[in-house]
Amino acid sequence: MNSAEKLDMFCYQCSWTTNGTGCTVKGVCGKVPTVARLQDNLLFSIKGITAYLYHARELGYTDPEVDAFLESAFYSTLTNVNFDPEKFVALALETGRMNIKTMRLLKTAHIEKYGEPVPTRVRTGSVKGKGIIATGHGLKALEELLKQTEGTGINVYTHSELLPAHGYPGLKKYSHLVGNLGKAWHDQRQLFNKYPAAILGTSNCVLPPLEGYKDRMFTTGVTGLPGVKHIDGYDFTPVIEKAKSLPDLEDEHKEEFLVTGFSKSVILSLAEKIKSLVEAGKIRRFFLVGGCDAPLKKSQYYREFVEKLPKETIILTLACGKFRINDLDLGEIDGVPRLIDIGQCNDAIVAIEIAQALSELFGVGVNDLPLTLVLSWMEQKAVAILWSLLALGIKSIYIGPILPAWVNDDILNVLRSEYDLRLITEPEEDIKNIFS
Repeated sequence: MNSAEKLDMFCYQCSWTTNGTGCTVKGVCGKVPTVARLQDNLLFSIKGITAYLYHARELGYTDPEVDAFLESAFYSTLTNVNFDPEKFVALALETGRMNIKTMRLLKTAHIEKYGEPVPTRVRTGSVKGKGIIATGHGLKALEELLKQTEGTGINVYTHSELLPAHGYPGLKKYSHLVGNLGKAWHDQRQLFNKYPAAILGTSNCVLPPLEGYKDRMFTTGVTGLPGVKHIDGYDFTPVIEKAKSLPDLEDEHKEEFLVTGFSKSVILSLAEKIKSLVEAGKIRRFFLVGGCDAPLKKSQYYREFVEKLPKETIILTLACGKFRINDLDLGEIDGVPRLIDIGQCNDAIVAIEIAQALSELFGVGVNDLPLTLVLSWMEQKAVAILWSLLALGIKSIYIGPILPAWVNDDILNVLRSEYDLRLITEPEEDIKNIFS
């Protein structure tokens, strides 16, 4: 038997020999596509965990249990190690549990370094003067930039997932952290072309730049872009010098402010009031609406969904998906804001802890709370968070705007039967079903 015949008899997806009959696994039992998709799911989840772990490590926080899990989880995806779909479902749930540990680790790192967030109004327009726009998720990089620009006359702006930085006392103390420009990650090409500022990418969610601003964009950390100067470490002198050489930004008199910084303690300080409002029927239901945004027309669903919710509802939001709704003026319910921004994607742990606290407050399980989760775009960090929620046994989650790429019919059937996972349809129909 020659080597070609041997290769013909071996399936490199799952290590099964084919006995000269072709790929019987893929062609008959269907395990290969399901296992391959579950491996993709696992890799997406691992990417999400490592992103959070990287930022925690920047601040000096690590967890050996998480490190060990990442090692074994990566090893499990080798093509000749495992082909059992149930094993990969179990690994996905364990990924969810490890992601909870990692998000808690990062939350601790952020709070011990910068203080617990407090509600803060954030300006959305530019201020007259030189400017630097910081985008991504890296609070450590932002802090170093603020230190180095203090007293230089340069204003610093956040973009996308750095908006919640304004709520941390250790960062908001810098008076030249003047506001937030733009919304989710996918508006950056238009936004960065508009403002003659230097730009610093601190993490993932950066796009290859347009020629109009490539020479004034910089990256740091693990981030890198073609044709863009990369800075190793935290010496941002090149960014500062570039900002000084550019024209001033104009003073934009915008009336729109965004509010961020609702930490767990801030929300739970209202616990008794919230309980009385629920018992009085003034709050009928809580919603978590957010996640990773996507530049898809159907993503408009999330704004329409919130706009159509009854006024007796409270909406928590997080991650860059919040930019679909965080400019809405939804008012208050007896002093409790109807729209509450709890932070970055990693601050999903805050939402989880709030749900658990409400569960104790009302004396019911989390699935019996008047709470519905409506999440967006299940890839990488978002899929790690999804499996965290599933690992906690949370059911009836709505996801969208489209079916995640790693899900096939077999996987979807399991998620539906075991966790009552639901795909978004139309806002009115989903709202009707939720309140029925």
